[in-house]
Amino acid sequence: MAAEIRLGMLNYVALMGRAVADPDLKYTPKGTPVLNFRMAVDRRYKDPTSGEWKSDPSFFNVNVWGQTAERLGEVLKKGSAVLVEGRLRSRSYETQSGEKRFVVEVVAFRAQCLDKLPTAPRAEGETGAVPPPEAEEVDIPPSQVDDVPF
Repeated sequence: MAAEIRLGMLNYVALMGRAVADPDLKYTPKGTPVLNFRMAVDRRYKDPTSGEWKSDPSFFNVNVWGQTAERLGEVLKKGSAVLVEGRLRSRSYETQSGEKRFVVEVVAFRAQCLDKLPTAPRAEGETGAVPPPEAEEVDIPPSQVDDVPF
């Protein structure tokens, strides 16, 4: 009789790259904001035969929800550097012509524009320091919490 093995689950991804198009901010029927955008992540490597540096880009669809979606939607634009942390979700759908499509996308629980944002002109005596935004709490249902090794 084989011993039962309990396998933990981990679905976590962190990506840093650039937005390849302006993001699309929409609201669900209940008013929840969702920001959708596509990002490119580049892998640079040295070709072993030619010795030349080459580029291997990958493209990902990203969904950001809640207040983070609204904040990011105000600053993110095509070409912006972006850092995304989240989980992978796969889904399938059928096109209008009846073709079955399968997509893997990132559902972000944290996303940040890495571009240096323009600052407003300062009045005399102001330091220009801007406090960092408060971290948004992510409510994870107890049924989805596993022993995470970090």
